[in-house]
Amino acid sequence: MKVRKELERAVHVLITALPFFLLLLPADYFDRGQSICLSKALLNMECYGCGMTRAVMHMIHFDFAGAWAFNKISFIVVPLLVPLWLKSALTLAGKKLPPFLDRYY
Repeated sequence: MKVRKELERAVHVLITALPFFLLLLPADYFDRGQSICLSKALLNMECYGCGMTRAVMHMIHFDFAGAWAFNKISFIVVPLLVPLWLKSALTLAGKKLPPFLDRYY
């Protein structure tokens, strides 16, 4: 049981720290290089997730035009990720999400 709690804490630390770490990198850090998407590699077709990492990276640097160019769905994904990040940060601080968010996340 103790190992599980330590693992959960490590996951919360990682989720909380990741956005701050990504902010330290330049917005175009992931723009170069070949895609690792299996759909693109095997079928030469883009899937709905293609460009999501690059789009999220641009979005957290407030480059919304760049995010839109890489993947339009990022404008749905990032707002859904913010409460998950907030929940991990609050969990580490020993607090809970507000009730209106807690029932969904």
